[in-house]
Amino acid sequence: MEENTAQSDAQVGKWYVVHTQSGFEAKAKEALEQRIKSLGFSDRIFEIIVPVRDIVIIHKGKKRAKKEKVFPGYILVRMVLDNDSWIVVRTTQGITGFVGAGTKPTPISDQEVEAIMRFVEQEQPKFKAKFSVGEAVKITDGPFSDFMGTINAIDEEKGKVTVLVSIFGRETPVELDFLQVSKL
Repeated sequence: MEENTAQSDAQVGKWYVVHTQSGFEAKAKEALEQRIKSLGFSDRIFEIIVPVRDIVIIHKGKKRAKKEKVFPGYILVRMVLDNDSWIVVRTTQGITGFVGAGTKPTPISDQEVEAIMRFVEQEQPKFKAKFSVGEAVKITDGPFSDFMGTINAIDEEKGKVTVLVSIFGRETPVELDFLQVSKL
């Protein structure tokens, strides 16, 4: 009975973090997938993931959806590690090595991979703020258009900023969309 468990564990493989050239994660994944097919390693290297998530950036006053790498320079590979599979991964173009203690690759737990995947699959896209608290901004849209103010708070979840605007000599907080303000 124990042999069956060991065999099923070997078929499932373990997750390893593989270091790639920064910016070439997708190309390294494609190159590795191609090598797995051509060298016949699909029975030992099962899955390759480049963790990315959707974010919303504001560029030139417009919202744009963009894919952001969660771990730039790294990919996740589920595989059975032996000398041959190690060499296939390690010698793939764009891959610089495994992450681990010393020369031995260290697997990560399934729970860690599940946590990464939950983070990646969060439904609400994130806004990427190009502002910082205390920064002076100009309001470009809405009833306070052309007013100057100072950013008091940033809510990246909602894509909003709270700007302190001087109205009749008093600092008044005004909540605005990222699109409604610009840097000075």
